[in-house]
Amino acid sequence: MPTTSELAPPAAGASARGAEIDVRIAHREAETADVTVFQLVADDGGTLPAFAAGAHVELHLPNGLTRQYALCNGPGDASRYVIAVLRAPASRGGSAWLHDEAQVGQRLRLAPPRSRFALAHEAAHHVLVAGGIGIAPLVGMADRLAVADASFELHYCARSPARAAFRRRILASGWAPRTFWHFLDGPQAAPTALDPVLDAHPAETHLYVCGPEGFMAWVLGAARAAGWDEARLHQQHFGATVEVAPHDADFELLLAGSGRRVQVRRGQTVVQALAAAGVVVPTSCGQGVCGTCVTRVLSGEPEHRDAFLTPAERAAGDFTPCVSRALGARLVLDV
Repeated sequence: MPTTSELAPPAAGASARGAEIDVRIAHREAETADVTVFQLVADDGGTLPAFAAGAHVELHLPNGLTRQYALCNGPGDASRYVIAVLRAPASRGGSAWLHDEAQVGQRLRLAPPRSRFALAHEAAHHVLVAGGIGIAPLVGMADRLAVADASFELHYCARSPARAAFRRRILASGWAPRTFWHFLDGPQAAPTALDPVLDAHPAETHLYVCGPEGFMAWVLGAARAAGWDEARLHQQHFGATVEVAPHDADFELLLAGSGRRVQVRRGQTVVQALAAAGVVVPTSCGQGVCGTCVTRVLSGEPEHRDAFLTPAERAAGDFTPCVSRALGARLVLDV
């Protein structure tokens, strides 16, 4: 997970309520059978805050849900934000609402772009690996690298050409020759075709991967086995599996600010236990991938189950109460 962030200050002209920006849907289009692309513009007609390649926005939906979506357009485009939304088979209401209810002209609110998936511009070569909808942030990164005349290659793994989002855009781009297609119904399907790519790992090359959790775990595991060091591995998560582990047990929270004690039961999250005690922690994804709920642990040993925090952040005491738990009998929280 990258530790740097490329953020730009909000641009003048974007209507905002606090940190939020008022936008409207200017266009929507079916990109594939299960992916819809939305173009969002500032509701007042002005420019939007600038963003770096790999950034995402946090979209607040009318049904009360908040979801994160990667920005797919080139970072030099301040007139709009482009997001690609995959209809999740087991949608919790986010992708289903956007696919079924969102219409052109609809007003929405979002938080300004942020990124934990930034390009390492000092790298001599960049290897981008996308699995399915994981192409969303990587297509914008490829645009940025092409403009900078940087050395890169994109490997896109999808079920079939018809299921590959942004295929037409990539084929029409000037960097199309740098793209390698790996379809599950073809002879160059991953993982076999990616083996030689991961085996070639000069120290100045960086790897960026985004896609389903299982796909990312395989790519990163293969890269580590091939000798890639962690500083050159960059990943972006937009979903994770939240499960009850066999060793999960009850534990206690001590809230440092008030001295209150809160019990967390097996099968209950820290966020749920706190909410039941009247302590509300802001959340968004509920899956340990967005960082909205990050809280500081003052004492005790956490069991980190998120895909957001870096090792340094965990060592400093950061904790995601939406999915993470305690390894011992008690955690003291800075709450």
